[in-house]
Amino acid sequence: MERAEPGRPDRPEPAGPGQPQPRERTRPGPRRPTRADMRLRDLSLRQDPDLRQELASLARGCDFVLPSRFKKRLKAFQQVQTRKEEPLPPAASRSVPTFYFPHGRPQDTVNVDAVIAKIERTFAQFPHERATMEDMGRVAKACGCPLYWKGPLFCGAGGERTGSVSVHKFVAMWRKVLQNCHDDAAKFVHLLVSPGCSYLVQEDFVPFLQDVVNTHPGLAFLKEAAEFHSRYITTVIQRIFYTVNRSWSGRITCAELRRSTFLQNVALLEEEADINQLTEFFSYEHFYVIYCKFWELDTDHDLLIDAQDLARHNDHAISTKMIDRIFSGAVTRGKKVQKEGKISYADFVWFLISEEDKKTPTSIEYWFRCMDLDGDGALSMFELEYFYEEQCRRLDSMAIEALPFEDCLCQMLDLVKPQTEGRITLQDLKRCKLANVFFDTFFNIEKYLDHEQKEQASLLRESESEGPELSDWERFAAEEYDILVAEEAAGDPWEDGYEAELSPVEQKLSALRSPLAQRPFLEAPGGLGTVELYEYECGGDDLPPS
Repeated sequence: MERAEPGRPDRPEPAGPGQPQPRERTRPGPRRPTRADMRLRDLSLRQDPDLRQELASLARGCDFVLPSRFKKRLKAFQQVQTRKEEPLPPAASRSVPTFYFPHGRPQDTVNVDAVIAKIERTFAQFPHERATMEDMGRVAKACGCPLYWKGPLFCGAGGERTGSVSVHKFVAMWRKVLQNCHDDAAKFVHLLVSPGCSYLVQEDFVPFLQDVVNTHPGLAFLKEAAEFHSRYITTVIQRIFYTVNRSWSGRITCAELRRSTFLQNVALLEEEADINQLTEFFSYEHFYVIYCKFWELDTDHDLLIDAQDLARHNDHAISTKMIDRIFSGAVTRGKKVQKEGKISYADFVWFLISEEDKKTPTSIEYWFRCMDLDGDGALSMFELEYFYEEQCRRLDSMAIEALPFEDCLCQMLDLVKPQTEGRITLQDLKRCKLANVFFDTFFNIEKYLDHEQKEQASLLRESESEGPELSDWERFAAEEYDILVAEEAAGDPWEDGYEAELSPVEQKLSALRSPLAQRPFLEAPGGLGTVELYEYECGGDDLPPS
């Protein structure tokens, strides 16, 4: 027998005859899963969102899921559970382009140095390189601004304190404006605002408008009537805020100025010699009509009117309930109204424009505030009936049969078509093209009867007429001015038409000179402050701008 090699196990020799054969050692088979293993798998499967529905089906006794599919899902789930979670890479930063430009979108085409050089050449033509107010028209043109920016430019450089402005001070101011303000609205606001403010209040417009009064050829005749300067300026300021200040805050921002046509009208002052053609803000005829209407009501000529005075407007056409609402503080912008029960000339400007043109957004908001008794932002049927009751009584006193409120209500709802049944919102009235008919029905008896004589179709055609049609306010102001001129001309010895047209100013001067001379320069109401649409405070003096 050979000796076995070291390190190698001996191979078993085959058994002899009659001896039992040794059993070959076999590999153990798979271990049968125990109950604990089954519970673990069952728990893991129940955590798999993909198999929850199938397990629920099995629990309800539905079709059996094949074991092979069950094993595949189990293996995939275990692989996911054991896989280490890899940290996600940081998200790539994305730069969002600037989309908000409170001072206008910057323009790359502006060559600041070239503009400054042109301004310096202009100042070199003035004595000692200092510009007075009379020289600022040329400076405004060198800056690329409309002519009547000369007043704001002069004040923005501090010229009103010294009477003139040096080239160095003006260049430093204008360079800062060009660097920080990138459109006309931002520049205009920057020139007029008080230090530290970003919005315009009523007093900020006084120097600008005084320069217009002093230098515009269409107002040359007004130089002899200095007492009227403050009245004209107050009227224009109120019209500016009436149209531009859509937020009713008493603060005109750059955004509101951009959305308005005010700066376009300022540019037209240079091109239009007839100031009366600029009917949106600067028309002297419109000022004359407003002031004469106010003077007729202000019997004691203290430039304040109470509820009894205002009720006499248009032969008591407006209901007493609406007069009371006007004096309640719903639409007035100072606290003197609540204390003294009087409104100023500035408040009357808002009233008259709103009364004669009820189709503009501001006038709709004006009368909506008055009719919204509880301030909930909607007109209820109770509020409509509250105002209509007085209309019915007045119609009965005139021997006119009034329409029952239920029938009137059906007509108004068909007219306005509110989105929510049983309440009329401000947006409903702004969408309605006949908002003037709606308002007149509830508080203006004269205009209500006029509308009743016309068919609704004809009223709608008038509101939808295209072309450069006059607004209701422009039509009213033109008619009233012609009447006033005719009344004054009837008693004048002049035969020349031009002199007769200017005669109202001359005729009023002697009667108005004494009381006007006792009033301050600018009779404007207190700042609107932070007045909200339906929140008002009482007590104290006028709201200071904050």
